[in-house]
Amino acid sequence: MATFNYDDAFSRNIGWFTQQEQQALSTKKVAIAGCGGVGCIHTMTLARLGIGEFSLADFDTYGVENFNRQVGANMDTIGKPKVDITEQMLKSINPQATTHVFAEGINDDNTEAFLEGVDLYIDSLDFFAIKARRTVFAQCAEKGIPAITAAPLGMGTAFLCFMPGQMTFEDYFGMEGVSETEQYLRFYLGLAPAGLQSQYLVDPTRLDLNAKKGPSTIIGCTMSAGVAASYAVKILLGRGDLVCAPQGMHWDPYLNKMEVTCIDGGHKNPVFQKSLKEAKKAFGI
Repeated sequence: MATFNYDDAFSRNIGWFTQQEQQALSTKKVAIAGCGGVGCIHTMTLARLGIGEFSLADFDTYGVENFNRQVGANMDTIGKPKVDITEQMLKSINPQATTHVFAEGINDDNTEAFLEGVDLYIDSLDFFAIKARRTVFAQCAEKGIPAITAAPLGMGTAFLCFMPGQMTFEDYFGMEGVSETEQYLRFYLGLAPAGLQSQYLVDPTRLDLNAKKGPSTIIGCTMSAGVAASYAVKILLGRGDLVCAPQGMHWDPYLNKMEVTCIDGGHKNPVFQKSLKEAKKAFGI
């Protein structure tokens, strides 16, 4: 039977990291809420970087509709909990990793435990899980935990980073006191103000806010994992420049484009407010 040795398993990382940095990564704890399209692949990417401890949360199970983008979804995992499969895949890469599983997903009662001792939070919740997302980001701001989101959009990814003591998720999006549907619009517009993906959406009817469904690709998910992991390394090792909210980044290889975005003042920005007004009109709210 094969034996596991941490130094051997992650020795090919050395060169991009020093031996000391690799050991530092083994002591870090990352929280990932959502183990679906991006969450599972975020976990696998960080596992292969040698991160030593994880908090994982998801209440959902796999279905055949997940096959297009979720790396844990296959004929053998249909009906099985996503968080359990993600944990199994993680442990098959690094048996020494410590895991804390929250099979009920994220809620007001368990967010404190989910974030206990965490060095970084990576948002991987479903786009429409606005309440849970707001709860976690608010707790991160309160506890001084760096929080990032790399969202798959079309064949690219839009990225935001919220660092302690800087602009918060709520400052940026302004979710408080508005309807759930408007919160979706605010999240979408703030996440990707460049709107690159909209240039090649061939069937807009597939985006249905009422049914809480939208189109997706594995391309966007794998890109998101690479971007999030790169920032995880910079944050956890304290090296490299960070682009933080109100600035963001949007990569789209389909369009051969990368844009640094900025919404000065967050949701109060006049340009953002104009875009929001137009979106609300388009969606009849």
